[in-house]
Amino acid sequence: MTTVRLAYGDDGLVIRVPDGTTVIAPRHRAAAADPLELLHGAIAAPVAGSALRDIVRPGQRVAISVCDITRPQPREVMLRAVLEVLDGVIRPEDMVVLVATGTHRANTREELISMLGAEVVNHCRVVNHDARDRSTLVDLGMVGDVPVWLNREWVEADVRITTGFVEPHFFAGFSGGPKMVAPGLAGLDTVLALHDARRIGDPRATWAVIEGNPVHDAVRAIAAATGVHFSLDVLLNDDQRITSAFAGELFAMHAAARVEARSEAMVAVDRRFDIVVTTNSGYPLDQNLYQAVKGMSAGATVARPGGTIICAAECRDGLPDHGSYGRLLAARDSPAALLEMIAAAPETIPDQWQVQVQARIQVAYQVLVRTDGLSNDAVRAAHLTPIDDVSDTIERLLADAPGASICVLPQGPQTIPYVA
Repeated sequence: MTTVRLAYGDDGLVIRVPDGTTVIAPRHRAAAADPLELLHGAIAAPVAGSALRDIVRPGQRVAISVCDITRPQPREVMLRAVLEVLDGVIRPEDMVVLVATGTHRANTREELISMLGAEVVNHCRVVNHDARDRSTLVDLGMVGDVPVWLNREWVEADVRITTGFVEPHFFAGFSGGPKMVAPGLAGLDTVLALHDARRIGDPRATWAVIEGNPVHDAVRAIAAATGVHFSLDVLLNDDQRITSAFAGELFAMHAAARVEARSEAMVAVDRRFDIVVTTNSGYPLDQNLYQAVKGMSAGATVARPGGTIICAAECRDGLPDHGSYGRLLAARDSPAALLEMIAAAPETIPDQWQVQVQARIQVAYQVLVRTDGLSNDAVRAAHLTPIDDVSDTIERLLADAPGASICVLPQGPQTIPYVA
């Protein structure tokens, strides 16, 4: 036997696996020695378009979007790089930092300080986007078949800047870039349209697919129609430290970042496995079961039909308690029945997309969950099977099926394997 450390909460989780187990980790490069210098270099020499300093003018209103607490974006240093460029040109009172929550809950002041730093929180206007407050949104009409409502402060700004990080996404293809506009700063009606059952059920709505992906096609169209003046994205390593930075015109910048992210995070294997152990990349990504569906999806890319997926996710924030995820899971007594309910629903319900992806995985695989943040009854209520110890569970599965093949994804969705 050998040991493998799984990304789990803050401290990780060490498990035992048989010698010869396939372990797939990201091919991340070393972290930048000076991330601020790297970011300034990217901002000054964009992939395409003008440098940020050449875009802004005194007196303009500037809006900057950042990820919320569920994402490991290095917001503080990224904001510092942008704000240093704006310093002396744009007055603090003419800037707003918009936390792109999508439909997630608002972040607390303490969380904002941990995310952005006390200096930004104390001296800049920071606003949690609220997808459900129509008074803070602007109706921009239809883009394709999507009704577009966006954050008013974003729409009315003279200069709109997105910041984020790029990694494969389980149904949007890749994170970052245009997703920092929609769904990040979109109204509920827009988010529901982007996540309807037809789009989420499309086989092209999956990891690392952009063109032809009905989710990302719509996301790009909204960003193009509403306008972004400058964008800054980074790639991260296993320690959530910056390895690369890309800046400039939104779509060219994001395309360049995707090429590098694909080479680092996508790993080919020659077969599917009987047992796949996965995570949700540790905190903050594994803070609730809702987010951990991404880790399950990563495992499903190389699990054999009828095989077992073991997901280790701390879930310190529970299901979570807010949103419709838990209520939807409880609405039917099986994953198959949940899929039938979602397919027949006349309109999209918030969070149904996560339930749809989870149920689709559960229909095809046995899914076991190791967590400290949920009771065994709560895990069972989500139609999942709780386990107390990953190593013991592997030994039991091997006793029942000697010679079963095993794959471990210690970083979960930070590495997306695929069958070549």
